[in-house]
Amino acid sequence: MISPPRAKRRRRLAVPAAAGLLALGLGAAAPAAAGPADEAFETAQTTLGGLAAEQGRYFGSAMDGFHGDTYDRILGTEFNSITPGNALKWDSTEPAQGQFDFTRADEHVDWGLANGQEVRGHTLVWHNQLPSWVDSVPDEALLDVMRHHITTEVDHFEDRLVHWDVVNEAFEEDGSRRRSVFQEKIGDDYIAEAFRAAHAADPDVDLYYNDYNIIGVNAKSDAVYEMVRDFKERGVPIDGVGFQGHLILGQDLGSVQANLQRFADLGVDVAITELDIRMELPRDEAKDARQAEDYATVVGACLAVDRCVGVTIWDFSDGHSWIPGVFPGEGAALIYDEDYEKKPSYHSVFETLGGVEEPVDPVDPPVDECTAVIEVINDWGTGWQGSVTVTAAGTALDGWSLAWHWPADQLIQSAWNADWSQSGTSVTAADLGWNGQVSAGQSLEVFGFIASGAPVEPELSCTAA
Repeated sequence: MISPPRAKRRRRLAVPAAAGLLALGLGAAAPAAAGPADEAFETAQTTLGGLAAEQGRYFGSAMDGFHGDTYDRILGTEFNSITPGNALKWDSTEPAQGQFDFTRADEHVDWGLANGQEVRGHTLVWHNQLPSWVDSVPDEALLDVMRHHITTEVDHFEDRLVHWDVVNEAFEEDGSRRRSVFQEKIGDDYIAEAFRAAHAADPDVDLYYNDYNIIGVNAKSDAVYEMVRDFKERGVPIDGVGFQGHLILGQDLGSVQANLQRFADLGVDVAITELDIRMELPRDEAKDARQAEDYATVVGACLAVDRCVGVTIWDFSDGHSWIPGVFPGEGAALIYDEDYEKKPSYHSVFETLGGVEEPVDPVDPPVDECTAVIEVINDWGTGWQGSVTVTAAGTALDGWSLAWHWPADQLIQSAWNADWSQSGTSVTAADLGWNGQVSAGQSLEVFGFIASGAPVEPELSCTAA
């Protein structure tokens, strides 16, 4: 008999991420004055993660390291969940048999937690990114080796993760079992044994099966459905199914919601775990618009299914996507471009999650109140004389102040008709009162100076006093 839906166990909403990011000094700008807690939460709601949290879900990103201030700031503030893309895989955590190294994994997990984010564990058992020594393990020993790996890693991250992708990509497109080293040497029950080992190591973390090309109803998703149904009937501890969602622009998404719902009806949570939507390059407006529609469809399908707990995109910037390296001529699959600018797909997700983007009124560029120039009056090789002229813009000046930087070793030795100072290559000057008035639209030679070095005419900053 299929188990009834369970209550969510460790689903929790991440606190606004900016607080953790500021604590770590990772680039978020602090407000000029601290506001009340509800104002901070309103700020969080303007991010994808904040909007998802309002829906009782997460909106997360994969990450595979840190790529500079802009990347780190967006990763740490826009999302309320992260998934380390490679740091927790077998080849990273147990490169030699029995020799575990969690240095990189700890760095990624702890960074997410410090930023108030939920962290998903990806992945314990997969036929790819295995160290070569696994293939050499004798048939009769591999089950114990697999259990030992799972137990050690899950125990290491106990109480730090919300989900584990326990087994990844165990089925072929026709619904048959992939002939991985685990399938060949252990047999059909290796998946169930992996879930049992993970549950024994941490009974509180949610355990997921994860795969690609199962987001819609097809032979592969049917096979996964039957496995999950069997696990629920036999009491195998499975809590969720991850639907990777590596999609192609314009792909038929008509069965996504129904497919998520049928799995949820088995009594498991569901999640979109690796969403990206690739297109043939170059981008254009029509492709961007269709991609935005497709992102909205997938996110909307998750929101429509009560047990869909969240969506993770497979990194957020096109500059860090895996797609171009695997599918030549394709890419632009994510919601930010290579320069970290938001794409139409970002805005469609924002609106699908309930965000309202206010129109921005165009603002006329400010008009300079004044400008100033230096003119070389005399040059005698080791020094020179300069004259400064100030021009008023649309309104008359009743005072002025100037600032500039010498490009080299110039030094003012004397000046007249100005209150001036020089520190290093920086110079400031201001009127003396009687010479501060300049009529609107008029120019006035306001002061002069003697300087050492070669004559130069730097750009001056002029401010009305």
